[in-house]
Amino acid sequence: MEENDISYIIRGAIFEVYNTLGPGLFESVYVAALCFELEQNGLQIKREVGLPAIYKSEKLDLGFRIDILVNNKVLIEVKSIESILNLHHKQVITYLKLSNLKLGLLVNFNCDNISDNIFRKVNNL
Repeated sequence: MEENDISYIIRGAIFEVYNTLGPGLFESVYVAALCFELEQNGLQIKREVGLPAIYKSEKLDLGFRIDILVNNKVLIEVKSIESILNLHHKQVITYLKLSNLKLGLLVNFNCDNISDNIFRKVNNL
């Protein structure tokens, strides 16, 4: 399954979680619910995947974490905050570069309209 196919399933799962739970909960609740939905859709997920930074060929274990990694191809960064900042977009792009992944999704569940709060980020896709 390619990144775009996985992304389509992820978006459906995001809508299901949002429509069931609504806004205003902790990020950890949305991560758990989203992982459940993704697994129900036959996808393989990993939570809190460690991501080292490489600086001049030196591996720096700094504690960066991908919230959800789907089928080892798509990362999801989950937020439950008042508004997404430019910093959050940059975070996903940096995670894509550090992990050599091609596609990432940034989603903020603390919103009135989930459609406007799912952001697709690419790295050489």
